[in-house]
Amino acid sequence: MINNYKLIYEGKAKKVFSHSDSDKVLIEFKDDATAFNALKKAKFNGKGKLNCLISARIFEHLIKNNIPTHFLELKSDNTMIAEKIKIIPLEIVVRNIAYGSLCKETTIKAGTVLAKPLIDIYLKNDELNDPLITKERIELMNILSSEDLNLIIDLTLKINVILKSFFKNIQLQLVDFKLEFGYDFKNNIILGDEISPDNCRLWDLNQKNDTIVSLDKDRFRNDLGGLIEAYSEINRRINDFT
Repeated sequence: MINNYKLIYEGKAKKVFSHSDSDKVLIEFKDDATAFNALKKAKFNGKGKLNCLISARIFEHLIKNNIPTHFLELKSDNTMIAEKIKIIPLEIVVRNIAYGSLCKETTIKAGTVLAKPLIDIYLKNDELNDPLITKERIELMNILSSEDLNLIIDLTLKINVILKSFFKNIQLQLVDFKLEFGYDFKNNIILGDEISPDNCRLWDLNQKNDTIVSLDKDRFRNDLGGLIEAYSEINRRINDFT
């Protein structure tokens, strides 16, 4: 509990608590790191704080650019106050450069700059290992209407444009990232979850000879080390820029 607030949900990287206002929740960011659907786990002191602070700044930037999000304000360095939303069980992945699973599942070579952003949609279901899903299957499962799915795709493409520019300003290349959306109490679709190095693949542009230096969770996935240092560097650049 946080000061007598009831735990509503605990995920791999966050805890969601009730709020005195029933239309709001408290989201506490954990120091846990997971990869490969939680088959790989570790804990890094300070990771939750960094992800919370980075997410807050990015949400603020998106809100200024007319993107509806659940973020309201920071309660502390590792806890934010957010609108209570009903999460849509889909993970929307945007790819600007081919890397990771896209290269394992296709013949596209890693590092290929895509002619246009690729949107992959995954069913948010740990038991099924979050499978790639089609629009037709989404409709078949009655997850949401085609109109709402199109709205999410439109919002996602707008967010991609905003974030690519945002990260480029701090010398980071946005390779790909994951978004989650939900319905607020007025049944509007808004952006939820977090936007941090945990769910963005970010390459440092301050490198020579096209060397790839990851400043994201790939440092944990691929045993590169320096995860907290990488997240701290992103937080520093954002603070310097904003």
